[in-house]
Amino acid sequence: MIEAFGFADWQWLNEPGRWSVDSGLTVHTDPDTDFWRVTHYGFVRDTGHLFARRIAGDFRLVTTFTGAYTHQYDQAGAMVRTDPENWLKTGIELVDGHQQASAVLTRGVSDWSVTPIRDAEQVTIEVRRTGDTLTVRYGLDGAEPLTMLRLAWFAPDEQVWAGVMCASPDGPGCAVRFDRLELTEG
Repeated sequence: MIEAFGFADWQWLNEPGRWSVDSGLTVHTDPDTDFWRVTHYGFVRDTGHLFARRIAGDFRLVTTFTGAYTHQYDQAGAMVRTDPENWLKTGIELVDGHQQASAVLTRGVSDWSVTPIRDAEQVTIEVRRTGDTLTVRYGLDGAEPLTMLRLAWFAPDEQVWAGVMCASPDGPGCAVRFDRLELTEG
């Protein structure tokens, strides 16, 4: 159990080789890390870094972060996960040299959607679970209100892992700084 962001029960799934906690969380992603299942590429990857807590019922997860994305598919953001076959990851992913707002929903197999954004220094992601729905919103460089990115079905009432994720599928790794991480019930 790790103390950070006002709670003492954070845990790693796939702990990175380099990370630290102070007023925020700094991570250097390990190379060859990702979360993905089957679709298009035919492989299963469950090696990305997830820093999370357990929570059940309705909740709101908010994170604000910066990333030094340098290689194709470097990524950071938020994740909600029931098990290796049921999860949502969302945030920023570097695709063809540009940041994209990204969401991957996995129920046995992964689907992926991206939307072009201007490259941003700081990004805020909000994931809200209400009943059987996850709503994802994002904001760039402190912009309010947040823009909706995805609305998805997700099993209601199951206890999940919720927190921040990052990965580097193709490159040597990248630095990510999470300055804000809030996970509240209701």
